[in-house]
Amino acid sequence: MHFFLYEWITGGGLVEEPGQLPPSLLTEGEAMLVALATDFVALPDAKVTVLRDARLDAFQVSRCEVIEVHSREHLLEELIQLASLADHTLLIAPEFDSILIKTTRQVRSAGGKLLNASQEFIAIASDKHLTAEHLARSGVRVPEAIWMEPDAEKLPPDFPYPAVLKPINGAGSQDTYLVHSHRDEPPGHPWPRRLERFQPGIPASVSFLCGPQGCTPLPACRQHLTEDGRLGYLGGSLLWETELAERATLIATQALKSIPGGLGYIGVDLVLGKASDGTEDVVIEINPRLTTSYVGLRAMTEDNLASAMLRIAAGKQVALNFKRDPLEFSAAGMVRRPF
Repeated sequence: MHFFLYEWITGGGLVEEPGQLPPSLLTEGEAMLVALATDFVALPDAKVTVLRDARLDAFQVSRCEVIEVHSREHLLEELIQLASLADHTLLIAPEFDSILIKTTRQVRSAGGKLLNASQEFIAIASDKHLTAEHLARSGVRVPEAIWMEPDAEKLPPDFPYPAVLKPINGAGSQDTYLVHSHRDEPPGHPWPRRLERFQPGIPASVSFLCGPQGCTPLPACRQHLTEDGRLGYLGGSLLWETELAERATLIATQALKSIPGGLGYIGVDLVLGKASDGTEDVVIEINPRLTTSYVGLRAMTEDNLASAMLRIAAGKQVALNFKRDPLEFSAAGMVRRPF
C-alpha cells in the first residue's frame, strides 16, 4: 500500500523563500514527519513517499522514498501526482494563509484519498474566532474574547486583562503575545486577530483518531509553554492525574462532537481551571491536523498509531493500550522518562 505523507515546511512549502526557514515550525514539522513516517514504514508492504525541500539535510527515516523539491511549480506537480497515485495521503500544514485548506482542496481535486478532516471541518477549525463562537453556541466553554481589526494600533481599554493576542488563523504560536493591559504595545499584524482573556490553569491537549464511527480519544497531555510572553510550545508530558485527565477528555470530546467531518488525527487544546468540578475548564482551539503530541503519544504505547488511524478512518473499532508513566516529550521530537 502506498502512503504519501506531506509536511508543508519540510516538504517545500517555502522552497522559493530566501533566508532561514522559521525555526519553530521547522523543528515541529520535522519531528512530526519523522514520527509519522517511522510508523507508516513499519506497516506490512508499505511504500512511503515524502517531499523534501532541497535545502534541508537528508531525511532521517530509512525505507522512505524522498523526492527533493526545487521550486513551487515542482512542488505542485509532485503533490498532485503523488496524491492521485497513493492509496492514502496525509497532510500536515499550518492554518495561516489558508495553507491547510488550500492544500487539502488541491489533493481532493486530484482524486487523492485523504486521511484529513473534511473541508467544512477545516474551514471552521482553521479560524480560531469562528471555532470559539461555534463552540460557545454548542454549549462548550471558551474564553471571553473579541475580534480585532488588522493592524489595530491600540488595545481596547475596557477588555479584562491579562489577555492573549493571537492571529485568527495561526499555528505554532506565531505572532502570539501575552498582554497585561491596554497600554501594552505588541507588534502590528496585517491580518485579523483575536484578543482572548487569559485563562489561568493547566494548559493541556487531547488528541483523537477520527473516522465515520466517531472519534477515539488518546491520553490527555500537559502542555509545556515558554514563559517569555509568547506562549511558545516546548513539548508536553502525560497528564497522569486521573481526575484532570478525565476532565480534559470530557470537554475536548464535547468540542469535537460539535463539529462534523472529523477524520484522521485531530488535536484539541484547552486549559484546566482550579475548580475541581471542571466549571472553569475552557477549550482554546481545535487543530484540524496532526500535532506534535503524536511524538509523545506514540511512545506511550506498543501499538502502531498509524495503523490505528487507518483502521478508525475505515470505520473499524480499535482498542489501544497506553502506559501510565510520566513520559515527557519535546517539540523537537525527543522523548524521555524523568524517573
